[in-house]
Amino acid sequence: MPERKIRVLIAKPGLDGHDRGARVVARALRDAGMEVIYTGLRQTPPMIAEAALQEDVDVVGLSILSGAHMTLAPRVVELLHAQGMDDVLVLVGGIIPEPDIPLLHAAGVDQVFGPGAATGDIVAYIRAHLQARLGRAAYGEPP
Repeated sequence: MPERKIRVLIAKPGLDGHDRGARVVARALRDAGMEVIYTGLRQTPPMIAEAALQEDVDVVGLSILSGAHMTLAPRVVELLHAQGMDDVLVLVGGIIPEPDIPLLHAAGVDQVFGPGAATGDIVAYIRAHLQARLGRAAYGEPP
């Protein structure tokens, strides 16, 4: 029986219209063997949480360059939890000031990746933390 692929939702919440970074990360995750769903630009937190539920994802990646990360990311986490998606890994990428990172962690964001983060590091983080959270049998060893 084939192993289930890691399913990742990449979303651009808010009014930010720059998605090059989100597309680069989406491609790197796809190249690493993950299933990637890209929601496109200008998504609301309810739209993102609903897409995550409908697509049965393991990871939600939020790309935020607008400065609204302290409003958008916690709201997405809150909506995921309201839908019983407590085991979903939530990642944020973008321009995030250093003092806001611990606040995002406290709000339920698992990890923050800033500008210049290596895509290999993102792939490794996802694999390691999903294996720890959900068990090695669900995802197998990294290739």
